[in-house]
Amino acid sequence: MKFASGLTAAVLGFTLLSAPAATAVPAVGTQASAQVEVLAVSRQELIDRAKTWHPHTEQRVPYSQSATHGGYRTDCSGYVSMAAKLPAPGPNTVGLASSKYSTPINKNDMQMGDLFIDADGTSDTRHVVIFEKWANAQHSSYWAYEQRGGYGTDYRTRDYGLTSTQYKPYRLKGITG
Repeated sequence: MKFASGLTAAVLGFTLLSAPAATAVPAVGTQASAQVEVLAVSRQELIDRAKTWHPHTEQRVPYSQSATHGGYRTDCSGYVSMAAKLPAPGPNTVGLASSKYSTPINKNDMQMGDLFIDADGTSDTRHVVIFEKWANAQHSSYWAYEQRGGYGTDYRTRDYGLTSTQYKPYRLKGITG
């Protein structure tokens, strides 16, 4: 019994000496707990990450509001969250449009990696796309990456946000370049 007690004490002592220090967890409801870590991501890195879901190919990721791929939901907001390096599974479309993750901008200021978001309506009607570049000199359409229902990951020209007020332009916090 003396040997077992000594062994227990040795193991406990080793565990206490070798365990990493615990970090304080903020209390629920404090400002710290409401903070979201938004990692820096360059505009090019965001587009490169969007391409990893193989848009507009046979290998594209299928759309689903409940499935995941690499920890991210395979809906439009999960796709944008993955590309932007936000914590998995990612906020929903309304969350992406919130001040935690983005800032409203003027559509004339759109740059590669900015977003057009329709945050109104239901989970079946809300949507977000990643702006890449203008498709023409008139700025009447643009190339976008999106995760869309019935298809999956896509890369195509869109005019969301240009002719209606449903879609609004946003810039992600943490985007660089």
